[in-house]
Amino acid sequence: MAITKVTTGTIEDGTIVNADVNAAAAIVSTKLSGVESGLASVQTFTSSGTWTRPTGITKVIMEVQGAGGSGSGSPNTEDVTGAGAGGYAKKFLNVSSISTATITVGTGGAGVSGTGVNVGNAGGNSSWADGTNTVTGNGGNGGVITHDTPTEGGTATNGDINIQGGDGEPRNLADAFTGGSSMFGFGGKGKATGKTTAARPPRGYGAGSGGAYNQGSSETGGAGIVIVWEYK
Repeated sequence: MAITKVTTGTIEDGTIVNADVNAAAAIVSTKLSGVESGLASVQTFTSSGTWTRPTGITKVIMEVQGAGGSGSGSPNTEDVTGAGAGGYAKKFLNVSSISTATITVGTGGAGVSGTGVNVGNAGGNSSWADGTNTVTGNGGNGGVITHDTPTEGGTATNGDINIQGGDGEPRNLADAFTGGSSMFGFGGKGKATGKTTAARPPRGYGAGSGGAYNQGSSETGGAGIVIVWEYK
């Protein structure tokens, strides 16, 4: 069967030879529409800033992680609770008509003294906001002063997937006063009289810190993060 040969304005039967296909005549991507696709780049925000759409990017998948809270402090062991982790949102978005977005990255809740009765501080919210879409991972709650009640993790909104952060633990669990874990981090451990006095802060991003019983202070909650996966 003859191979179809294309000449200017004419389709004819013939044989394609080396003269018809060579480096100088190679088809380049700029002459084809929709051929280049897939993951092209990633922008990671560990502090607030502006996302700017790179040339050729048409779609993104964003991951928005809120910050973790700080555990509570008290000289009464039954009052101490680890903090909640921040909420997590993940969303696919066509950005062909979006040139920039405001990125907010939440700050972890500041620690509090363990020698007084102190509620922990909440973590800050993280978000993507482009004027039409706002995707938010809310910060985790600060450790509470209450009898054996967990501290709730932060919620998330407007993602295709929204996951609430892990709860901070009270004293009545085996691993007392531990902060909640997030999608990007592990909760910090609590401090207690007669136990550890070393700093054991949350790992990664968005996790809650442990509480402090009758000594020192609770650690700062894990900071948030926003990751933008960019596709052609």
